[in-house]
Amino acid sequence: MGLQALFFYLFAFVAVASAFMVISARNPVHSVLFLILTFVNAAGLFLLTGAEFLAMILLVVYVGAVAVLFLFVVMMLDIDFAELRSGALKYAPIATLIGVVVAAELVLVIGGSVISPEAMNAVTMPIPALAERQNTAALGDVLYTNYVYFFQLAGLVLLVAMIGAIVLTLRHRTNIKRQDISRQVARTPATAVKVVKVKPGQGV
Repeated sequence: MGLQALFFYLFAFVAVASAFMVISARNPVHSVLFLILTFVNAAGLFLLTGAEFLAMILLVVYVGAVAVLFLFVVMMLDIDFAELRSGALKYAPIATLIGVVVAAELVLVIGGSVISPEAMNAVTMPIPALAERQNTAALGDVLYTNYVYFFQLAGLVLLVAMIGAIVLTLRHRTNIKRQDISRQVARTPATAVKVVKVKPGQGV
């Protein structure tokens, strides 16, 4: 067993174990920490395959932004997780169906070479050798030429999801003052200015 194979099994084992702990940990903060550990080991697997750009993106974007944001949100918000778990059983049937579908897709993807050995030779855009083209440049060529519309569509889906999350979580509180721009623009001198006539010696 070479050194590269040893690191592969190490990263793979820690990644699978930490991914299992993400869904089994009772403390949400611990789940986020195990999620960060999963991302770090997945980045190590990307490095072993020569995809250093994907490894750095995984660390910078997911670990440095998304997972840390989840951690701060979970720690700062007072969320009643017991109440959230109480209604989880009613979603068990649909969750089981989705899990079976995802498991079937994983079996087809992983076992595709066994079911159809000629599928490995049907790659339309093989990865060029590192001596000819760096993988970062090759990834950019594929994303921004052949799959540019799908890339833009994915960005549009993320934008719609972000707007939907903001709309669903927006709560207007009635006990605070808010700025109403249309009301401010529609003001007239008659409604904005009040002339008070003060008699001499009385003051305001």
